[in-house]
Amino acid sequence: MANINQQLADTFNAMADGLMSGQFGKKLRIGLTLIGSEHGSQELLRGAQMVARQYSDIEPVLIGCDEPDCGFECYPAVDLHECHKVMESLFAEQQLDGCVTLHYAFPLGVSTMGKVVTPSTGREMIIASTTGTTDTQRQAAMLKNAIYGIALAKSTGIEKPTIGVLNVDGAAVCERALRELKQGGYDIEFAQSGRADGGIAMRGNDLLQGTPDVMVTDSLTGNLLMKMFSSFTTGGSYEASGFGYGPGLGEGATKQPVNIISRASGAPVVAGAMRLCADAARGEVMKRVDEEWEAATLSGLNSVLTKYCTAKPAAEQAETVVAPPEKVTDAEIGGIDILAIEYACQALWKANIFARTGMGCTGPIVLVAKSDLEQAKIQLVEADYIS
Repeated sequence: MANINQQLADTFNAMADGLMSGQFGKKLRIGLTLIGSEHGSQELLRGAQMVARQYSDIEPVLIGCDEPDCGFECYPAVDLHECHKVMESLFAEQQLDGCVTLHYAFPLGVSTMGKVVTPSTGREMIIASTTGTTDTQRQAAMLKNAIYGIALAKSTGIEKPTIGVLNVDGAAVCERALRELKQGGYDIEFAQSGRADGGIAMRGNDLLQGTPDVMVTDSLTGNLLMKMFSSFTTGGSYEASGFGYGPGLGEGATKQPVNIISRASGAPVVAGAMRLCADAARGEVMKRVDEEWEAATLSGLNSVLTKYCTAKPAAEQAETVVAPPEKVTDAEIGGIDILAIEYACQALWKANIFARTGMGCTGPIVLVAKSDLEQAKIQLVEADYIS
């Protein structure tokens, strides 16, 4: 009976909100963590306030808020780690449709797909990817980024997104792989460079013009581009434009979209990130990822990945090590090369220190328990993974 009463109450509340706002249908509950910004929690709160004023279909839910009278549903948290625990708990209880946060440690295999507003034409363009590591092999990562970028584009209303590959190291291999998928039946539409000689290899001019709907690149280049696009008018210390670094997509991603912002993101980017998160949630982006992956697999993705992946590092021939009992990993160690990150983790397992891999603000990280941090550093120095 209680559930029926709650459903009736929710229905009548939604009808009342619709009559007042003209927006009918379920509001999307999008979380926002308020801890960790270089501009302070008030700047993030201002982003939530902008969302509430501009979008009647989004209901902000604040995590780590110390102002109970702010006008939003709030959940306390003392630090960003606790914010993420609260977020994950709300996901498990189906109380959030998505969340915007920063410095969230996605597992290897997951990268964020961001969106910017290009300065030349004002077009919106997805950059795939912007943080994280889709794959430790560069060409494989870029190919997977293309698939995930397409999934985000389709989930946010672009039925036939055009794809371009930024002219960075590995672009030619990625292009060949994508063309082979297309020949195998994968439905993909290539953009043409705005330069006179055309082609799907995108130049710097195409970045500024927003030539493709989805610009494929590696995550470190994508991260740099996001910072340039979002703060080029402010001198770099304040990100004022765009939609943030986007949702984490890939193998091992959360069921609901977790969208990333930077510690330098200002209120306009926070609002844009919440808008993108809501659009991705409404468009069932995780389901889109599965659909695109299945379509690409039927078109020969596995053989293409095998064909275009170069020889793996010698470290991958190392013995397989079983992980010790799991612990809460609330401390991180950076400075490890991306190609060695998995083996650094296994070196800690061999020393009976539980660890897992992730991606921090400046690159790949190993996560360990605070109580194991110093011993873990000693082990990684001795194994020559860090100095």
